[in-house]
Amino acid sequence: MQTAPNPSASAAGPALTLDDLFRRTILRQPDAVALADPPNKPRVTGQPPRSLTFAEADQAVSALAARFVEAGLPPGSIVAVQMPNTIEFVLTTLAAIRAGLVVALLPQLWRQSDLTDALNRIGARAIVGIGRIDIVDHADLARNAAAEAFSIRHVFGFGDDLPEGMEPLAIVTSGMNGWLPPAPLDPRRPAIVTFDMTPEGLRAVPRNHVQLIAGGLAVFLESGLPQGTRLLSAMAPASFAAFAASVVTWLLCGGALALHHPADLPVLESQIAADDPAALVVPALLAPRLAESGALARAPSLRHVIGMWRTPDRVAGSDDWPVGGVAMTDVYLFGEIGLFAARRGDDGTPSPILPGPLNAPRAAPGAPTIGELVVTTNGTLALRGAMVSPAAYRAPPADDPLMEATASDAIDTGYAARIDRTTGALVLTAPPAGVVAVGGYRFRAQDLDAWAGNLAPGTTLTALPDPLNGFRLAGRAHDNRRAREALGELGLNPLMVEAFRERSA
Repeated sequence: MQTAPNPSASAAGPALTLDDLFRRTILRQPDAVALADPPNKPRVTGQPPRSLTFAEADQAVSALAARFVEAGLPPGSIVAVQMPNTIEFVLTTLAAIRAGLVVALLPQLWRQSDLTDALNRIGARAIVGIGRIDIVDHADLARNAAAEAFSIRHVFGFGDDLPEGMEPLAIVTSGMNGWLPPAPLDPRRPAIVTFDMTPEGLRAVPRNHVQLIAGGLAVFLESGLPQGTRLLSAMAPASFAAFAASVVTWLLCGGALALHHPADLPVLESQIAADDPAALVVPALLAPRLAESGALARAPSLRHVIGMWRTPDRVAGSDDWPVGGVAMTDVYLFGEIGLFAARRGDDGTPSPILPGPLNAPRAAPGAPTIGELVVTTNGTLALRGAMVSPAAYRAPPADDPLMEATASDAIDTGYAARIDRTTGALVLTAPPAGVVAVGGYRFRAQDLDAWAGNLAPGTTLTALPDPLNGFRLAGRAHDNRRAREALGELGLNPLMVEAFRERSA
């Protein structure tokens, strides 16, 4: 396996940017396949699926970057993106970064209330969306949210029949030779902003190139992916963990990245068989289902499964990995604070996690340290290291709110933790108090009560344990249909709205 790029400045050279990683692969193999759409893209967006080589993707990225520059977006401006897991998302993100912009990743299920809050919070200058995702009119959603965000100057969109006021974007794969970015990229300036829900409320979490590459290296090195690996990712691209495990890991590997728009299990099973990837990135609790259905056996090239645990306190009690010859790597996710990865042993059992320095890969002597696990005096787990963004959880410099704060102490994840006296291993015992995680979405528990309080007397909204998503939302009202309509009119997340769906006896 080739030596992994070093994200940090050192005697070997300056720190790298995501665009540096992308350009290196373009120079090495311009005609190799870079990106591939999900096969059900016509249903999701109404557009035909496409596959691009690295040379074509480079042209498309430069064309979109030039469009952003021509629109008058100065370097450092924030461009919000709410898109499905298709090649348009990857190209738009890389294009905005090449143009010197900062990309804010917006969860797909966010509606007008969440979008408006986030856009105003970060002062976004533009938003990029798509005509529709499944049956939801996301073009209209983006326009309405932009109308309530006073900083927004441009609303861009992919797709046909875009509404008036939405500036169309398209994938152009030629004619951009010689285009140069407006200024050299600084790897220590913010590149991505994601959003974390904490007991104190919503937080914007900026990360620079060094932090993003560190997150990707944690997955890439621990899972042992070789250069040129063909990846298939079924993770929604709206969080640091999903971005690091899919896009950044792809840039580090220099292989092909096939995308699956989550989550259509029959489509994913057929896509695994058709694409025959060498590595699969999926929610961890979905991986055993794919093994049991025989889907993994229909991919003879598959050697690595990367399971993303949104409920890391459940890893230790999970079933043994049943697929011999396919390595399973557990990736522990702690909201937007950070992650770490642990490859399972040959017996399929989860690897013990020791507190202290985190090396990647963990078992390799002299491996680089990418972080540290700390058990606080309050009995919770804290993270520190190259991927952690103190700016989101510490007071940043007043003159530059997106620059990383200088505080170097660990950030508390809120997960209850202890050290096993017999083995010395770390044991996670409970998720953070006051926060409810439903799949990849997090809510403050008090917000559930507050929204239910906006409805008719006697209405309740609560979180119940769920084996796949951590929690699920359940609501009770005298008139469920009216409750759904009221929450929809408030512009709330569909997870809240559908909590009041009608149930059979």
